[in-house]
Amino acid sequence: MSALQAGSQAPDFSLSDRNGKVRSLYEALEGELVLLTFFKITCPTCQYALPFFDRLNKAIEGSGVKFWAISQNSHQETVTFNDKFEVDLPQLFDPEEKGFPVSNAYGITHVPSSFLVGQDGVIAVSSVSWDKSDFKLISKKIAVAASIPDPVVFSPGEDILDYRAG
Repeated sequence: MSALQAGSQAPDFSLSDRNGKVRSLYEALEGELVLLTFFKITCPTCQYALPFFDRLNKAIEGSGVKFWAISQNSHQETVTFNDKFEVDLPQLFDPEEKGFPVSNAYGITHVPSSFLVGQDGVIAVSSVSWDKSDFKLISKKIAVAASIPDPVVFSPGEDILDYRAG
């Protein structure tokens, strides 16, 4: 199975956040877009990409778009990752001991994998690995949906890879 594609219905799920509160996708979609990014802390591409997603999250704060980074690692391992790579994203945990049920429902075979989910529950953008053009598309769709200016995520002169396999 490959990752769910744009136009697919996003499977609902309930996962715990850092504080143990259970979060549901479909509850979050009531009035908001949701951006999901699945990652694993040992993945070099995730280590590269997550700081950019963190910047995007900060740029869209208060826009009515919810962002969840979904870790395939334990809470403690993820906290260590966050500190090392200066990531402060809202995070949920897809438990390995339960066989990564949400990752499997989304067809995750490579990380990072991102899905921008519309209020109707349909995936608007599906992106696997680091793809700068997909990242820009996600940013643009968020800006249009939230009626905000395009988020500025990359610094002038910053050398950003166009693609990096996950």
